[in-house]
Amino acid sequence: MFEHVVPGLTGEYQVQVVPENTAKHLGSGNVSVFATPELVRSMERASVRAVDPLLPEGYRTVGTHVDVRHLAATPVGMTVCARAELVEVDGRKLTFRVEAFDDVEKIGEGTHQRVIIELTKFGKRVTAKKVKR
Repeated sequence: MFEHVVPGLTGEYQVQVVPENTAKHLGSGNVSVFATPELVRSMERASVRAVDPLLPEGYRTVGTHVDVRHLAATPVGMTVCARAELVEVDGRKLTFRVEAFDDVEKIGEGTHQRVIIELTKFGKRVTAKKVKR
């Protein structure tokens, strides 16, 4: 069913650094540079772009693990490009190598794992959890 999901798939996501995605604005630091949570989000979006368009109707991926190092600061005005490469497929579990670059240098690297889910089943589990509280 997921025969097109194979190692070597890649995805990219670009974002402009603006005041709203800085550490100072998000509260993850007190400086006006690209925030680490935004770095992680960009890497996740690149991973989604690598795989989700190839999945059958009713299937998507969800993130389950992130191991990322933020290597360098990026000031407002620069562009960040996140790249993801699918390096391992273990059933429904997908492992990506992720990197991000600004206009000057590599700013982040690491791994990211996602799991392929069936949306209807996933939705039922989430709804059941809401009812339990």
